[in-house]
Amino acid sequence: MRNSILTLMILVLVASIAYAGMAMPGTDGGELYKYITETSRYTNWELWPGKGKLYKGTEPHGVFLTTYVNAEAIKSLGMGKHVFMPGSIIAKENYSPKKQYMALTVMYKVKGYNPDAGDWFWVKYSPDGTVLKEGKVKGCIKCHSQAKDNDYNRTDAKAGKM
Repeated sequence: MRNSILTLMILVLVASIAYAGMAMPGTDGGELYKYITETSRYTNWELWPGKGKLYKGTEPHGVFLTTYVNAEAIKSLGMGKHVFMPGSIIAKENYSPKKQYMALTVMYKVKGYNPDAGDWFWVKYSPDGTVLKEGKVKGCIKCHSQAKDNDYNRTDAKAGKM
């Protein structure tokens, strides 16, 4: 009996430590970058439904794009609603006409962060991970507000269209 209790306590401790390591980041570009490149590598996430790698994009993101979505975003898309749940992250690699990696743009849904713009935290990173823009970025919000009814997302998941 003691061995069973001890084993159970060890399992709970290990699970707690693992969960703590997966805690979602705050609204800080550097913290988010560390999360999506170390804790939960975005390149291991699913691609946006209906899109492959290096699909035709539009400015300001780039001529070619590759869009990854984390598990929360995939669940949200699977619900058939046009609202992403908190914790959803959309990471978009931006490429030049010569398919050179130019930037990473990220949308991160944080409950209560910015209710006027769907609670999205926006970040643009250089190829080396330097934060170029972050937070309530006016240019991002202005452009994406055209898709306010689609939770500020300009990509159509069902048809795989942009």
